[in-house]
Parts: sequence; structure tokens; C-alpha cells
Amino acid sequence: MTLLRSVGGLGLAGALGGVLAAALAAPLVSGGGLAAKSVANTFVDLPPAPREEPLAQVTRLLDKDGRQFAQFYESNRTAVPLGAVAPVMRRAIVAVEDARFYEHGGLDVRGTFRALLTNTQAGGIRQGGSSLTQQLVKNILVESAHTDAERDRARAPNLARKITELRYALALERKYRKDEILERYLNIAYFGGGAYGVEAAARRFFSTSAARLTLTQAATLAGAVRMPYSTDPSLGESRRRRLKERRDLVLERMAGLGLISRQEAENAKRAPLALRLRSAPGGCEQSSYPFYCLYVQRELLSNPVFGNSPAVRRARMARGGLVIRTSLDPIAQHAAERAIRRHVHPEDTEVAAEAMIEPGTGRIRAMAASKRFGRNAGDRKNGPRTTFNLAADVAHGGGQGFQAGSTFKVFTLATALRQGWRFGDGFKTPGALVPGQGYRNCAGRPVNAPGTRILNASGEGSGGPHSIETGTWKSVNIFYMMLERKVGLCNVVRTARALGAVRADGGPLREVPTFTLGVNEMDPVTVAASFAAFAARGVYCRPLAIVEIIGRDGRRAHVPPACEQAIERPVADAVNHVLTGVFDKGTMRGQGIGRPAAGKTGTNNGYTSAWFAGYTPHLAAAVSVGDIRGSYRFPLQGVQIGDQYYGSVQGASLPGPIWVESMRSALGDVEPKGFPGPDMSRFGGGHTPGLKEAMAEEERREKRRGDRAFARRHRKLYRWLLGRSPAAPSLEWPRPRGRRR
Repeated sequence: MTLLRSVGGLGLAGALGGVLAAALAAPLVSGGGLAAKSVANTFVDLPPAPREEPLAQVTRLLDKDGRQFAQFYESNRTAVPLGAVAPVMRRAIVAVEDARFYEHGGLDVRGTFRALLTNTQAGGIRQGGSSLTQQLVKNILVESAHTDAERDRARAPNLARKITELRYALALERKYRKDEILERYLNIAYFGGGAYGVEAAARRFFSTSAARLTLTQAATLAGAVRMPYSTDPSLGESRRRRLKERRDLVLERMAGLGLISRQEAENAKRAPLALRLRSAPGGCEQSSYPFYCLYVQRELLSNPVFGNSPAVRRARMARGGLVIRTSLDPIAQHAAERAIRRHVHPEDTEVAAEAMIEPGTGRIRAMAASKRFGRNAGDRKNGPRTTFNLAADVAHGGGQGFQAGSTFKVFTLATALRQGWRFGDGFKTPGALVPGQGYRNCAGRPVNAPGTRILNASGEGSGGPHSIETGTWKSVNIFYMMLERKVGLCNVVRTARALGAVRADGGPLREVPTFTLGVNEMDPVTVAASFAAFAARGVYCRPLAIVEIIGRDGRRAHVPPACEQAIERPVADAVNHVLTGVFDKGTMRGQGIGRPAAGKTGTNNGYTSAWFAGYTPHLAAAVSVGDIRGSYRFPLQGVQIGDQYYGSVQGASLPGPIWVESMRSALGDVEPKGFPGPDMSRFGGGHTPGLKEAMAEEERREKRRGDRAFARRHRKLYRWLLGRSPAAPSLEWPRPRGRRR
């Protein structure tokens, strides 16, 4: 009765094998009867080998130096050729799963009966009743299933499924050589711990490759295949004990087959499992550079170049086994992250984001933000994390962006220079301006705003004469509103479009009089790409994160830059000449980076957001700052950001320093290079009525202010020298304070 109960409890592995063996023998013993012919036809008239879908594999993201920083997968698998699997691993899996694999033709009759006897005596499954080829068929059918019903049929514990499986196994034996079958099995099998295939399992269990597996490691993995869930070492000590038992069983089996010596088996059995579990993170939240990862992911899912439909693109990314080389530069990325982290804390509701782009190629070198990527505890709306890609547009996982502010004045500047304005050309400006006439959009309709009153931002004075140069250096709002009207609003909009300006939400640019003041919401990637065009002497390049895709077959698809000459070279050179003055004569005075650079601050009316965008010939970057809760409801006034209190945040007070620090670090090993000089015969000279006198008067005022400050500073010193003060005053000078704009 004990023997019968044991047989009854074994399941199908041995019993069905006996039935199938008997079925195969039927034609030999039953003569020419109809039953014998039917059985014979079942195993002679074989179907084609099962259709094999490409195995789901890991898609990996690499930085520009070839280092992996993210991966996507539906199944954590990396397929490898049999030659990349250690011989001891091949022997171990064959020993425990199908010792006569190289002798039979798909069904091992002797092995099936031996498994039945062994399992009956043991009172449980100690040896499998299916050949290795049959197991491969089952895995292929499961892997190729598109619905749950198809997967259930592929796993169904019934005779019909076993017969179908066997017929397919015999067909596979006709199609492939033994080593080809073994290679496919090792790549498709599930080993537990989320690892599919022997390469992923070697990395997951032992932090090594399949080619470097030792005897004990190979035996461990071979033992896990039969029961991958109950031997998963990541699920606790009891599972590890079971895994060790399975490992020792494999070692015993290998010794019994003469594949290793008895002494080798005993030595290996005494050794601990020596696991070196390595996690296999998937998705952007666990990436080293999550915001860049999210940008690449959205590019893959939204760009028709990578597939005809979103479903095709998603499947290709999750199952494709692609290697995607990106343009991410770790040096620039770390520089941006450090600079932001120094000034803005993740817990702040005010957020900073930066993008860095290479001029002339559009390659995105860095994307960083002040918040960490992911969901906040309890799915709170506000906290140290965010799921928005703060440096990118909506299409690439970003939010609605922030108004770009005075950074948009560069488009008006470029338009004026293209139309023949010279550096010294200008006009007198009032202290306030109502844009009630003279503004038309590109449809030719008037878009005047008679109810709007424009003022200059804090520190820009109450009006007066300004030239192209001084109006830019001081970022004078009214001057640029008047200049926009003179050169034509639509012409400025066309310049912006040619230089890649697109709203963060993907909508059309708002063509209104305050266009030049940056009324449109933008993202740092888009703004950095626009400014990079000036560094590239007028060549605009679409932002590029993916530079090469390597398929699972090793074929390479290079993604070239998409660039065009957006504005004339001489015009770009002239813009660069003006914008370099921002650092030594304008709103960023005293905040240089130790090499030639050009840029523009951006401070919005009401301090709703602040920007700085700038560039060198080698690198362009844009930094935005605003409140993630809503820039209009929560302006940047009277706020504590990071460790500093700000009465108001301006382009030069927070975004500017972040830009300076990040660019210094990012370009630390790059030889400085200057910009080509402007064509002074075309852009030099010019006239602004009253400007020379106004500048002379300003210099006199500056000198008087300096003299008074000097006198106040040294009054105590004079009194002490004259004996009228008992103690000598401190001679320490106060730290210089740059203008905030």
C-alpha cells in the first residue's frame, strides 16, 4: 500500500512518461491494426517545430562612455551562445535534467522508466520524466503565448498536452542539433529570483557571468531549474536550505555519472552556497540618472522611428534586448547634480532643473533636478520626490514648464541684428509702456494689449536711452518691447521657431506683445538647445539623447544629429558678442566661469520664475527655478530655498550661480576656446541719441557712490588715526555682491 500511495502521489512526470513510452512501442507489437496505425501516425506524421518568438531580453541604456545606467525588461534575460556558458554548467544541467540527452531522439524511454522507479522509491520527484527537449518545448509554448488561456494550455497537467509536447519535441530534434537545443534551453529556462536564462541567473545569484561559473555555482543553478520558486534564495533562509539540498543532489548525480570524481562532489557539498545576490533593478526609478532615463524612455515610446505604434514600441523596449547608447556625459551630469544640490534641497517646494547640450550636435549631456525621482510616501503631492521630468517637456515626461522670462530677448536681439541693426543702435525709452498698437501676430491680426502696462524690472531704472548692447546687458524690458515692435513681432516669433522654441506643453507659441519677455512656458532642454545654436554659429540641432541602437543580432543603427542652419553665421557671431557682455557689463557681472561665455538672465514679472541660459563653444546649459505647486500662486518672494533666504529670486541670484558652478565643473578638463569675433563692418558702430551723455552721467554717479562708500568705510579709521577713537576698526572688506537680475 505504501508503494501504491507513493505512485499515486507522483503526478504526471513519471506516469505519463510510461504511457508515452508504451504508445511509442505500440506499432512494434500490435501488427497492422487500426489502433496501432493511429498511434504510429501520431508520432510519425509530426507537426512543424513550434513557432519560436524572440525571447524577451533586457534593454540596456549606456552613457557616452559605455557604462550602463538603466535597464528595462519584461523578463530579466540576456541570451548568450553555448560557447559563453561554462562547460561545467552544461554538464550539470544535463546530468540532473536529462542524463541521456545526447543519446535519445527527444524521448528517453529508458530514462523515463528509471525516473518513474526512482521517484516511486523516493516518494517524490527526484528525477524528471520529461526530456530536456520536452522541457524546452513547454517553455517555448509558454513564452510564445499571447493570452492567459494560451499560457494555461501550455502548462495543463493532462495527457493531451504531454502528447502534443512530445510531438513538438521530436520535431525540434529533427530541426536542431543537440547543442543548439541545449543553448536554447539554457537561455529560456527560469532559474528563480527573477532571472531568466543562465546568464541572468549567474549575475543574479553569484554576480558573475555564465562563462565563469564554478562547479558549486553551476550545480546550484542546475538544481534551481526544477523548482525555481521554492529554491529562490532571495526569499529567506528556508529557501536557501532547499536550494543547497538541490545543489548537493546535482553534485551527487554528476558523481554517479562519472562527470566529476566522488572526492570533488564531497568537497563541493561541504562548501557553503556562497551567494552574492545582485539586484536587477528595472525602470527609471532605480536608475542612476532617472530623469535622463525617463527622457530616453519617452523618446522610444513616442517616436515613430522606433516602431509603427505605441504597442510595438513598448514591446520592443521591454522585450527587445536592445543596447541603447546615449549622449549622457557622467562628468556633466554629476556637475549639474552637485550644483543644484548645493543651492536647492529636495524638500523645498521651489524646484531647480538644468539641461546641458552640446552645440553643433544637439546631444543632451546632462539632465538634473533638485528633487529625487519617484513617488512620495503615501503618494503625497508635495515632498522630496517627483514623477515629473522637471528638465523636459510634457512629451518626455515633464510638466507644464515655467515662463522663460527675459531669456526670450535673445530672439528679438537676433532678429534685429539680422535686419541690419548695429551694436550701438538704439533709442530713448520711457519709464512705462502700454503696448496698445503696432503688434501683429503671424496671421496678420493685431494682438495689441491696451490694458497692459509694462514696467522695467527691479534695478533697471525709470527709462532713458539704450542701445542694442546696453538694453541687453541690463535686460531692459521696455527697450525690448519697443525693439520687438520695430522689428516685427512675427519676425521674432519666426526666429524663435527656427531656433527650436516650442512650448513645454506642446501647444503653439503665444504670439503676444510680451513674447520677448518670455510669456511662454518652456523647459530647460528646449531652451538649452536654442542657446546652443548661437554657440554653433547659427546651427540649430534637435535635442538628441539616443545616438545608437544595437539590436539583439548585433546590428547597429546610428542616430545622426538633426541640424540645420537656422540663422546666418555672422548674425550668430554678433549675438555671441553682445551676450558675452552680460558677464562683465550686465546682469551677471562678477559671476564668470574663467573662460569665454555668453548668456542671458531671465526674471519674470511678479517673480513667478527665474532662469539663466548660457553657453561656451563647447557646451550650452539652461537652469530654471520655480515653485512646483504653481508659479503664480507661489511666487519666488520672501522664500527660504536651500540654506539661503531670498527677498526675491532673480535670474542672477539663484539660476545664475547654479549655471556657473555646473559649467565650471563640467568643462574642467576642456581647453578654453573663444567665440569668433563679429563682423564689425556690418554690426559695429551705430547711434543712440543721448546714450553717450547718459553713460557718462551714470559713471559719475557710480564714482560718487563709490567715494561715499569709501568715506563711510574709513571714517572710523581716520578718527582712530587722529586719536578720537579708542580702538582700531576692522580693515576687512565686505564681500562684493553681484547684481541680481
